[in-house]
Amino acid sequence: MNTHFLQFLDGADRKIVEALAEDARLSLKELAARAGLSSPTCSERLRRLEERGVLIGYSADVELEALGYPLQAIVRVRPLPGMLHIVERIIQETPEITEADKVTGDDCFICRMAVRSMTDLDRILERVVERAQTNTSMIKSTTVKRRLPPVI
Repeated sequence: MNTHFLQFLDGADRKIVEALAEDARLSLKELAARAGLSSPTCSERLRRLEERGVLIGYSADVELEALGYPLQAIVRVRPLPGMLHIVERIIQETPEITEADKVTGDDCFICRMAVRSMTDLDRILERVVERAQTNTSMIKSTTVKRRLPPVI
């Protein structure tokens, strides 16, 4: 993604991005009203924001506990020498890992997991234990949900 996109957003584009970040299900009419635009103009701006890669998708915020995943964990993963690509593939193929970032520092990956029980957590981590060191922290609560930084 080109990091220069946001510097070219005008006020209406910023309003569109912020409104969709709050509620991706807004109707075009409501989105246009929030941005101070007509529906056709808003639709055209949406198309351009998508083409430029500013808007890359629309999603639903799902309550994981309602789906039977009452526990979440942050797992720091440090692959053993020569195991980086194998561990990365295991992370990508593990559906309980809901998010993973490759990072700098002592660890190579920071993963967010959703699990049904501590037994499930252990079972999942056993897939990487011979190939990586892990450090797990259980999430007690989320103080800040994923959000956009200020849109300039």
